[in-house]
Amino acid sequence: MKVHTPSRLSRREALQQAGAGAGILGLASLLQDGGQLKAEDDPTTHDPLAPKKTHFAAKAKRVIWLFINGGPSQVDTWDFKPELEKNDGKAIQGFDKFTGFFANSVGGLMKSPFQFKKHGMCGKPVSEIFPNLAGHVDKMAFVHSCYGKSNNHSPALFMANTGYTQMGYPCVGSWATYGLGSISRDLPAFVVMSDPKGRGQPKGYSLNWGAGFLPSVYQGSWLKPTGDAIANLKRAKVLDAGRQRSQLDLLRDLNQEHFRERKSELELAARIESFELAFRMQSKAPEALDIESEPEHIQKLYGLDDQRCTHFAKQCLVARRMVERGTRFVQIYSGGMENQRSWDGHNDIQGNHRQFAGETDKPIAGLLTDLHQSGLLDETLVIWGGEFGRLPLAQKSAKPGRDHNPHAFTYWFAGGGTKGGTSYGATDELGHKAADNRVNIHDLHATILHLLGMDHQRLTYRHNGRDFRLTDVEGNVIKEIIS
Repeated sequence: MKVHTPSRLSRREALQQAGAGAGILGLASLLQDGGQLKAEDDPTTHDPLAPKKTHFAAKAKRVIWLFINGGPSQVDTWDFKPELEKNDGKAIQGFDKFTGFFANSVGGLMKSPFQFKKHGMCGKPVSEIFPNLAGHVDKMAFVHSCYGKSNNHSPALFMANTGYTQMGYPCVGSWATYGLGSISRDLPAFVVMSDPKGRGQPKGYSLNWGAGFLPSVYQGSWLKPTGDAIANLKRAKVLDAGRQRSQLDLLRDLNQEHFRERKSELELAARIESFELAFRMQSKAPEALDIESEPEHIQKLYGLDDQRCTHFAKQCLVARRMVERGTRFVQIYSGGMENQRSWDGHNDIQGNHRQFAGETDKPIAGLLTDLHQSGLLDETLVIWGGEFGRLPLAQKSAKPGRDHNPHAFTYWFAGGGTKGGTSYGATDELGHKAADNRVNIHDLHATILHLLGMDHQRLTYRHNGRDFRLTDVEGNVIKEIIS
């Protein structure tokens, strides 16, 4: 049998090859020392969720976004309009009946069915449906002059979450984790919770918390509202920790060998990290989700003993436990699909908003109190708001409601470096359109990123030959609400 022997190198050839290798090593060392060689260029050390530096000093390290799904009415919650009460039943001259969704059901102006009273040192008028949150207005920065582009739920939801009315773009939580990485190595960086009362997910489903063209490791991890919150969290009975670790080590080695030849395939790096994160979560996630371990007074603070709001109280408490353990971004949806299953009060605005406010008022107030008492509120940005507002006109029905209104809605921020007890912008005297210091979705997104220490113009990702960003080519930071 003929044995193959490698050809011998001449002394000149050996020196040439060794010299080239030494030169490459020397160049790599110089580039590393000069900060021009990034760690992610090495496939064996690539971790897409590794913590990253901010563009400037951050005021907030984490975000909890309370997404008020369906379109809460600004004039029935936080934007008190005395003139609306004075002009009850009258028409708006020149009103475009296609502003809302039901052009043939437009009625006259309708005063709020709720009483407003002033609260806090700032004297903020608040609807009676928020008796607990009214006590926190001095922590809140209100933005009353928000406006959007669509009167339809799905595109408006996409706009609020991604900055685009079309599907397929990365959401705010994905951009935040892409830009900053994860604080925790054992929990998801971005978590989403939806309404569990059989109302379904918001329109557009998981596209609202998707990573779009960013690597999938940055998409939101949806916690199931019933059963096991995270699928496959328990190790199979046939595996012990050692055997599972050995399997993952083999899988990682094979994937990294593949990755070395295909450095541009960041999706593979994301998949490698997802396996590792899943393994670490098996020991850490159950403890983070164990709200029963909380003291009884904390559970009552959130309203776990109140049947109306138990489901939302649990989610708010999970959110606090997640962020204190390093989760970067949490989003909780109040309300499911549409109409009476969410804040979409086309019929009986009084009954609809009183019900959903009753489910969320105490849990959110408890969350703010708990974050404040623990010192977490200083570095946790809490956001309240939905995809659009509602018209000051009545929508004709047996019990009058309000139709969609993309021209005016309210958001509020608390903690995370925002200026409590302030109000920015204003709608017209009837609450129909944003009038003073108008704020679009890109402005809201730019402000969120700014509070997290990121310049929205510098946070980009190249896709299809173009550098994309969350705020597209728009966006101004609302500096007036920042402390």
